[in-house]
Amino acid sequence: MEVIKTVDELRARLAREHDVCCVPTMGNIHDGHLSLVKIAAQTASVSLTTIFVNRLQFGQGEDFERYPRTFEEDCAKLEAVGNKIVFHPDEQQMYPEPQAFFIDPPKVAKKLEGRFRQGHFRGVCTVVLKLFNAVQPQSAVFGKKDYQQLAIIRHMVDQFALPICIIPAETVRAGDGLALSSRNRYLSEAERKEAPRLREAILQIRDAINEGDRKFVAMEYAAGALLSRHGWNVDYVVVRTQRGLKRPSPDDSDLVILGAATLGSTRLIDNLEVVAP
Repeated sequence: MEVIKTVDELRARLAREHDVCCVPTMGNIHDGHLSLVKIAAQTASVSLTTIFVNRLQFGQGEDFERYPRTFEEDCAKLEAVGNKIVFHPDEQQMYPEPQAFFIDPPKVAKKLEGRFRQGHFRGVCTVVLKLFNAVQPQSAVFGKKDYQQLAIIRHMVDQFALPICIIPAETVRAGDGLALSSRNRYLSEAERKEAPRLREAILQIRDAINEGDRKFVAMEYAAGALLSRHGWNVDYVVVRTQRGLKRPSPDDSDLVILGAATLGSTRLIDNLEVVAP
């Protein structure tokens, strides 16, 4: 497996390739990331994973400095599942001067995650566009776990007419249902046992929808109250449309349940698509 650290070297290496699938990551690779890399390896002749901890998407007080940097371990895991190239630039390479141009995402970026993480998607979109310009892939894989991110990246690619196919990948979970995340390592033993309750709250809403209930606000309130009773600090548990992440109208059937809440000092997110009968 090749490790490339500069844009010039990357472009020279990829000049002869015409079938590249990219997986953007911040490293600290786990099975969730590896599932995306496996899809990339099956999709294109060259699977390329980027590893860059992007300062722009971290808000004030968030965990940029303590975000785990595990590059050697990451490379071993990636090579084992058939990844061909790792692009691992440093901050000087990605931001050789203070970034003056940014992607200003649409209004949906200020809701849900954007409401609680000011500027997050501005930073995500800016770095993803820079990575796409460096790699110039034909396709890229993004996980559904970061559902709002996936929706915004898809919209950005469409609006800028980027010749990139965005491939969504299902969330990978532990045996008890907890969505895999780099932040799970921050959970204490007791918190780790409690953590699947976010998934359970979402599943309760799914079951209600499948039974024909459309009292979404009541469902959301009940799910939030359940988590609060067990010590969670709830940001949101909501039902939205899969397309556009809007509040559902009576005619909408393709829905997604999204939740975000903090347990101890660790903020967890999860979601589940559902088709209302």
